[in-house]
Amino acid sequence: MTLIDLSHTISDGMVTFPGLPGPIITDHISREESAAHYSDGTTFQIGRIDMVANTGTYLDVPNHRHDGMADLAEVPIDQLANLSAVVVDATAWEAEIPASVFQNAQGASDGALLIRTDWSRRWGTDAYLSGHPFVGPEGLAAILDIGPRLVGIDSLNIDRMDDGTRPAHTELLAAGVLIVEHLTNLDLLPPGGFTFSAAPPKVTGMGTFPVRAYAAV
Repeated sequence: MTLIDLSHTISDGMVTFPGLPGPIITDHISREESAAHYSDGTTFQIGRIDMVANTGTYLDVPNHRHDGMADLAEVPIDQLANLSAVVVDATAWEAEIPASVFQNAQGASDGALLIRTDWSRRWGTDAYLSGHPFVGPEGLAAILDIGPRLVGIDSLNIDRMDDGTRPAHTELLAAGVLIVEHLTNLDLLPPGGFTFSAAPPKVTGMGTFPVRAYAAV
């Protein structure tokens, strides 16, 4: 078995999404400060991070879009880990991804459907933050017909930015289909025959949080 990391690294001040602040990563207690409380040569560091939930590679659960639906703590672990997964190749499109991309993705039924666009290669640049590939109405209908438990994409957003209704988020999350955005390294995956995991902390009252997404091939 090979494990493939599909997550971006979170670092101090990084930009994930236009208009959202980057994380602030600091010491709560530094090693130097801890030295006064322990024996000689024994030190600890306790870190502190101040960030919005939409940072790095993150998971959206139904509560992110729909008040009263499942939050991070209410999503069952079997919808987050060891999901049978399929990746589809959408690298030919830099705008709306057509339904035809999903025609051979029936293996993602009740599992994870990952959409490879290679937009992640622009991560950390201004080019990443606009003009990204997204799922339009026809592609969304095809995904819902397949019936995955989770959909992931390696671009800025599964929806187009100039559509304030956010149809993919609205319909997928209403159907209980989880969304992972800002994936990376999807080019390292085979079309199928692997599992996908992306579990966040079990936090009540929140609908989004960073994950360490990975595939087991």
